[in-house]
Amino acid sequence: MKIAIYGQSNDDISVKIFLELLKIAKHKNHQIIIEKNFNSIINQKHKNSVFTNFNQLDNSIDLMITIGGDGTLLRSITFVRNLEIPIMGINSGRLGFLATISQKKLNSELIKVFEGNFKFEERSLLSVEVENYSNFQDFNYALNEVSVSRKNTTSMIEIKTNLDGEYLNTYWADGLIISTPTGSTGYSLSCGGPIMTPKSKTFSITPIAPHNLNARPLIISDKTNIEISVEGREDSHLLSLDSKIISLRNNTKINIKKADFKIKLASLSNNSFYKTLRNKLLWGEDKRNL
Repeated sequence: MKIAIYGQSNDDISVKIFLELLKIAKHKNHQIIIEKNFNSIINQKHKNSVFTNFNQLDNSIDLMITIGGDGTLLRSITFVRNLEIPIMGINSGRLGFLATISQKKLNSELIKVFEGNFKFEERSLLSVEVENYSNFQDFNYALNEVSVSRKNTTSMIEIKTNLDGEYLNTYWADGLIISTPTGSTGYSLSCGGPIMTPKSKTFSITPIAPHNLNARPLIISDKTNIEISVEGREDSHLLSLDSKIISLRNNTKINIKKADFKIKLASLSNNSFYKTLRNKLLWGEDKRNL
């Protein structure tokens, strides 16, 4: 196997995971290629093949492994893009809905991975086009969510929303989240949004702290074209695509739709979305279920 590795931190846990991964890969005679910045901060003793951007990866890569939390995995998609390389996350953080390999069983689970004992699911992304704006650094996509929010003010903003050219609502709120099924267990969930299964072929629209309590989350088909624009007391607002944040002038038209490619999220063969929900959200921990 040929495996790409990406991370962002050189904390003790990340170093431990990296060295264990390197040891097992060497023992199994697998080829490793490491993202250049991560290699420079975490490894001073070994000489490894490195990559710096999307153009230096290709379909010869069998798997991308990320070391960190869900945010690290989300940033890794800028390297993978439409290459159809499966991404698997080793969780060095806290909750980790996407980065599912645990530290407690690291050795045994890595051995399974290097033996090819993993599966993957295709996940939809959101594609974003902004009126008179092109500075997305060639990657205007989000795996989790696209959101708009207020900037430099405590006042709410007004978010006019159209679906397939038809007016839906103007949300008076702190912001609005457009979420994929993958992102439904993230920011959207913390704002009262619904959990969507990965195969549901849906998106959700969730207001952030809406002024009107009857403004409820809405699930829509992932074939829907969404257009939003923001007004408010300030001249600008924030637009975020996962971890990427930009500032936009008010009344700028933002078009959001399903991307024309998907990301492959890999996990161990004995893992599942429902199992992750039970473990991460502590479902079944009620004493009546014991």
